[in-house]
Amino acid sequence: MKKLLAHCIEGHTLSEEQAEQVMNSIMTGHATSSQIASLVSIMRLRGETVDELVGFTRSMKQHMTSLEYDSDVVDTCGTGGDGASTFNISTAAAIVVSSLKVKVAKHGNRAISSKSGSADVLEKLGVNIQTSIEDAVNSLNERNMSFLFAPMFHSSMKHAVNPRKEIGFRTVFNLLGPLSNPANAKRQIIGVFSTEYAEKMAEALNRLGAEHVLLVTGRDGLDEISISTETDVVELKNGSITRYVLNPKDVGLIEGDNEELRVSNAEESAALIEQIFRGEGPASAENIVALNAGAALYVANHVKTLDMGVMLSKEAIRNGTALQQLEMLRHQREENYA
Repeated sequence: MKKLLAHCIEGHTLSEEQAEQVMNSIMTGHATSSQIASLVSIMRLRGETVDELVGFTRSMKQHMTSLEYDSDVVDTCGTGGDGASTFNISTAAAIVVSSLKVKVAKHGNRAISSKSGSADVLEKLGVNIQTSIEDAVNSLNERNMSFLFAPMFHSSMKHAVNPRKEIGFRTVFNLLGPLSNPANAKRQIIGVFSTEYAEKMAEALNRLGAEHVLLVTGRDGLDEISISTETDVVELKNGSITRYVLNPKDVGLIEGDNEELRVSNAEESAALIEQIFRGEGPASAENIVALNAGAALYVANHVKTLDMGVMLSKEAIRNGTALQQLEMLRHQREENYA
């Protein structure tokens, strides 16, 4: 580890094999907290390479607890760390998507570089966080959605938890979460804080065998498809990578106001999501959920076009289908604790 750190501090990058070795050291507890902090700081300053992302991810996949599932699943896990203080848009979108009978294996964690992590907001909503692979599979089978709590499936990541918290800024680990879904989701919508990193992640995902992924970066700084302005999209589909710009108007939505999306904590995020599903939320909040859920339906091949996905998602919110799904997910928690 010391040798490879010295290699990095001199301005060199790691090969895929070297990156895998480094992550193996972290995963097995052979790297100290200082070494981990030094590594991620160096990489944040110079920027991680595709080889490094692929090597790190391969190691994480080797050390994670995998969930084998027969059907295709979609994930809406993003990188986090955009600093925008918005509610948990991708988690709300996952609930909408699963309400339409699409299997969602939502990967996520508690807040590390944001106000509210996906695990935090689900807890406040009264939704169960699965505690075993059996629970996760049952939830996918019976309710079309499972929350894959990162610390449970990536227990080897415990060695990096304290350095991440102490540093406080986003690191390569923000990128690795969406790349290492425990159910090996090959269809994803990934919010990325930078379109430069979206490009790198698309190339890494292609090498890792992904099928259809949208990597999205709002020009207002959101790591979601933005409702207030244009969004840069990098699309990986069947080995081909394309780039384009998406405006809410392109899919029949009016531009909104990001102030309607801001929250201070997980409680406020949960309250806003419930308001949206009850038809009482601000228009911008409802529309951004429909927009991002529509994108997930598109990558899941549930619809042929993004605008069709947005229309279906909007309908699911308006007719109570999404709220019914939220109540069913809550009921699951009550059954588990009965």
